[in-house]
Amino acid sequence: MKTMNGLALCFVSALIGPSLSISSPALAQGLPPAVKQNVQVAPKPVKTIGMEEYRKIVENPGPALIVDVREPREYAAGHVPGAINIPRGVIESQIWNHVGSAEKADVERPIVLQCQSGKRATLAAQTLGELGFTQTSAVIMSLDEWKTSGNPFVK
Repeated sequence: MKTMNGLALCFVSALIGPSLSISSPALAQGLPPAVKQNVQVAPKPVKTIGMEEYRKIVENPGPALIVDVREPREYAAGHVPGAINIPRGVIESQIWNHVGSAEKADVERPIVLQCQSGKRATLAAQTLGELGFTQTSAVIMSLDEWKTSGNPFVK
């Protein structure tokens, strides 16, 4: 049963990242090589920013692409000005429409990802990092708090 628990831990670790790891060589010993490799290649940490830093970017985006990764109905109900909508579930296929083709994409362009609370934005930033984007940031904040604090918001 230990091997099965270790295997389950390994798959969970590979899916959710470096917060879990296999610390026991005995547990890792019986795993297939491909699984061991996936665990060893942990995703890079996601850069996060808070409301104050995000406000500065919204006020002066410069080269940054601001992406709201909520669903279209959420975006239509109101969003941060200047943000484009690419739902998290399709980010890997739709980002190319805004940064160039996969072969000629500007993978160093700053991309700021925002959602309702930061969870979907973090997952989207991780996905873009896996695609080779190097300047992604996830906004960790409550969008409701953003609105009630008087920050820019359009419907």
